[in-house]
Formats: sequence, C-alpha cells, structure tokens
Amino acid sequence: MPEHSLWAPQAWIDGHWEACVLLDVDRQGHWAAVQPGVLNAPAHARVLPGPVLPGLVDAHSHAFQRAFAGLSERRDSDADDFWSWRDRMYRVAQRITPAQMEAVAAHLYVELLRGGYTQVCEFHYLHHGPQGQPLADRATMCHALAAAAASSGIGLTVLPVLYERAGFAQPVLRQDQQRFSSTPALVHQLMRDVQALRQPLVNAGVAIHSLRAASAAAITELLWLVGDEHLPMHIHVAEQTQEVADCLAATGQRPIAWLCRELAPDPRWQLVHATHATAAETDAVARSGAGIVICPGTEGNLGDGLTDLGGWLQAGVPVAIGSDSHVTRNWPEELRWLEYGQRLQRRQRNVAASPRHQPATAARLWDAALAAGGKAAGQARWGLAPGARADALVIDTDAPALVGMPASHLLDALVFAAGEPTWREVLVAGEPVLRDGRHAQQEAISGRYRQVMETLWADA
Repeated sequence: MPEHSLWAPQAWIDGHWEACVLLDVDRQGHWAAVQPGVLNAPAHARVLPGPVLPGLVDAHSHAFQRAFAGLSERRDSDADDFWSWRDRMYRVAQRITPAQMEAVAAHLYVELLRGGYTQVCEFHYLHHGPQGQPLADRATMCHALAAAAASSGIGLTVLPVLYERAGFAQPVLRQDQQRFSSTPALVHQLMRDVQALRQPLVNAGVAIHSLRAASAAAITELLWLVGDEHLPMHIHVAEQTQEVADCLAATGQRPIAWLCRELAPDPRWQLVHATHATAAETDAVARSGAGIVICPGTEGNLGDGLTDLGGWLQAGVPVAIGSDSHVTRNWPEELRWLEYGQRLQRRQRNVAASPRHQPATAARLWDAALAAGGKAAGQARWGLAPGARADALVIDTDAPALVGMPASHLLDALVFAAGEPTWREVLVAGEPVLRDGRHAQQEAISGRYRQVMETLWADA
C-alpha cells in the first residue's frame, strides 16, 4: 500500500495526455506507481481538481539578482549592453547579506513555484561577505539558499562556482568581484558542505563561471577533485560575442570548441546559454552527451542574441531552460520566447515543431525541457514516472485563458495563449506547497523581501 494516492482526470505521461490516472506516492515522496486508465478514483485516493503536468526544473538561477530585476531598464549613456548591465548588477552582488539573501531567495522560490518550477539549480558565486570579507562559516551563503528552499518548499540544486579572474587577459579579480573569489578546493568543499546538510529536497553539484573567469589549470584541478562522481557540472559559455572574440584571441579557438576539445565534457555537463555556437560546435556537444541550458527571458533582456534552437534539437542535444536573472519567472513565458525568438529571426512559425515526430511546438519544447531539466539538476528520474520525485502541477481549467480549451490543446494554450500560469495546486514530493496560487507563508516571505528591497534601494 502506498503512503497515499492521487487520482487525476488527465495527466501528461511520456509526451502525451493520458486519461484517468492513478498516482501512488511512497514514503520518500516519490511516485511508487503511475497507472493510466483507472476510470473511477479509488476510495483511498484524493481526487486532484484538474489535469496534471509534472513540475519543471529551472536549470539556471542567480537568486540574488531577483533584487535587481526591473531596475536596469533605463539608459544613461550612448551604449548599453551586457557588460554595462553587469557593472550595475554588481551593486547588489557587493551589498547583499546572508540574511538578505535568504529573504530574497525565499520570495523568488515562491514565485518560481507559482511559475510551475518545482526544482531550481542555483549557480552560486557569492561565497564571501559583503565587499568580499571572509565569513566565519564558509558555507553561510549556501546555507541561506538552503533555508530559503526549506521555507518555500521548492527543490534545490546548489552549484558552488569556481571564479578566480576577471578575464582571459586579467589574471586577478576586480575589486568589485572579490566576493566571488574561489579555488577548486573551496568549490569542492562547499559542494560537500551542502551534501552534509542532508536536507530533504536539496542536492549539490559544482560549476565553473566561464572560461574567461577560470584558468585551464583551475578547471582541471576541480575536475580531478570531482573525479567520476555522478553530479551535475555547469558552466556559462559563449553567451556574448565579446566572450567569443576574447577566447579566440587567448586560445585560438571559440569557447565551445575549446571546451569540447580540452575538457572532454560528458553527460554530467550543462553548457549554460551556448548562444553563439557553430554547427561544428553543436555536433561536438552532441557527441559529448552534454546538455545546454537556454534562458530566453534573460538572454532577450540582455541582448545576448539568439541561439540556433533547431540545430540543437536536430542534433539531439538535451535542452533545458533557466530563468537566470529572473526578469521572467515562469516556464510558459520562457518556452514562448524561446520559440518566438526563432520565429522573428526566421520569419516562420512553429519552428521547434517536428511534423514527423512531434507536430505540437509546445509539446516538443516542454518534453525537451522536462527531460533535460531533470538531468541538469542531478535527478536520476524526473516527470510522472515511477521512481521520480512526486512533483506535479494541477492546471486550473477555469482560468480565463483556458476556458473551453479542448483537452488535447491545453499545453499549447498554456504556452502560447496565456499570461502567467494559474495552478489549482503545486505539489512537491507529493505534498501541496501552493493552493490556488498561494503559499501558506506568502505574506511573511513577501514582507521580509519588501524590507530587503527598501534597504537595498533606499536611495534609488
């Protein structure tokens, strides 16, 4: 007998909708069994109030940047790009305290739950105190993120970041980057510190900020420390054309080409952004088994450019999505802009669809993000399948955008015809963390966030 059972009138299983699905949850909060075609809900099962999707992984997050979203949309010079945005963003990075980090992250994580994410990968490089001073406990900032995840109820993958220099030709960090300073040994130990928490729903991996921010020797040392351990490894790569030019000048190769040739990535690796890739680089990533993480909202906000989505999908590279700087915080909007960017560039429609394999654009993007996201978070199983964590999104079919929508087109409508998604429930590990879009601790969490914002931006 399972710990408890749920029954859904409709659920997304293996790339399509199934009717009348019984979902058994075990004591560890995983799906014990998933059985379609159970026409009547058993007496012991709780009937879910709508069709069910699995929860999605937000595969790239900088939680502290939530406190900067919406505050960089003015230009006071002749030019504005990623690099000028970054310099302004450092104001938050330099000032935020551990307590403030916890408050900002908790608020964000509730928003992500409302946006349909039930796990978030935190690409974490604020290792030290404000202005870069050492903290008595080196894992203080990691603990702040874990505490925020616990209060919100979201799953969390902490990825401590290797960050040792300002650029290919700048062997030390700038003064405003001292807080990011780390060594391979520190990154590896922080990963161990997070694992030692043994906190339910929290796991850890490692990350490399970028090829420009970490030397080949340091990256090699970190890989040696990790060895064959099966854990996620993430890296920013080829996000900006200037990064590509700088890498060519320093190494004679483009970033993804250098990474694939010199570091031999494997399926544990996630290449974040991978915006500027050649066909040869796409093929090299496909051969390695690594995945990519695209962040359409942030990449659009920063003017990064558009990657060749069709090329990545055709090559069979796993494609996850992330919310990165958190100017967008729900997956339907990320998937919508992932497709719309391609439509604007090519002046075509339904670019991601595959008439021979999956003619529905939303379904193809969703299934790709679902499978790749679980892998990016270090989850052995993900989705509505036995052994996966029992995460689920219960769709509100009475939401104005979905009223009267044929059941077969619900996913299409969620991505392309709705605004912010509306869920009747969001479940993590089999338990509701949101009901009718509200979190039990929402007022307290939002209140702490408001206080942080008023402190950080008192002079804005």
